Amino acid sequence: MECETLVESAIRVLNTSDPFEKARLGDSIAVKWLQGDIAETYDPTVDLSVPDRPARLPVKLVSPSLMPKLGRAGSLQSRQAIVHSLVHTESWAIDLSWDIIARFGKQEKMPRDFFTDFVLVAQDEGRHFTLLAARLEEIGSTYGALPAHDGLWDSATATSQDLLARLAIEHCVHEARGLDVLPTTISRFRNGGDYETADLLEKVVYPEEITHCAAGVKWFKYLCERSNHPEFTITSKDSDESNEEIIKKFHSVVREHFRGPLKPPFNAEARKAAGFGPQWYEPLAVKVSNA
Repeated sequence: MECETLVESAIRVLNTSDPFEKARLGDSIAVKWLQGDIAETYDPTVDLSVPDRPARLPVKLVSPSLMPKLGRAGSLQSRQAIVHSLVHTESWAIDLSWDIIARFGKQEKMPRDFFTDFVLVAQDEGRHFTLLAARLEEIGSTYGALPAHDGLWDSATATSQDLLARLAIEHCVHEARGLDVLPTTISRFRNGGDYETADLLEKVVYPEEITHCAAGVKWFKYLCERSNHPEFTITSKDSDESNEEIIKKFHSVVREHFRGPLKPPFNAEARKAAGFGPQWYEPLAVKVSNA
């Protein structure tokens, strides 16, 4: 579509129900944006309706507490269940990436770099979905063959009015949790003899998920700095004092919008690579008794 803004394109993705088409469309839009073929982020004179819930093909949904155990990748059934869970997560990650662009970019008057960062995240998530869905078929199953839950979108709904909360919960809690558990998942697939899935997770998904978490940290910091200093730009350096205030704000936002404490063990190396150290998350963690 000629002269379509990025936000209009994002809404088209959100209104596309087929997850494979959603991934393909998202990649096409990302390429156009990165090449400069989509020139404008949004038209400030036009009010657009962002769907409360993206269009989705039906998948059997259950409560997170009722999800069958995935196992440890020692059997084919367990490997199928784990990969199916990953495919479902990535399908929602596509929607979450385009939703943050459509819902908050205009509302918060975010700079162009914000849009580009989350276009890149969306493109990655679409690639992850496509590759993992193909791998699921190679090991004898298909997306939708097993039950799933929509906990990620529940969090998106709960943070739909607050970009700071969306960045904190989706990118600095949920995505960071993914960084914590992925190395163990990779080891389990490798120990189970499924080297193809292990390599896909280790060489493609894992390093790119670090950058997604980093985007959340970057723009959380930006919003905090901008609220205190309206002239702030993303190229500004954090001072120790401002960083301490940002971390306090992060703790406050997570405690308000996330149920319960964060769950260790944490992948300190990956989290550091994403831009936040233990002072961000350890105070929010479960206290483990030495007894």
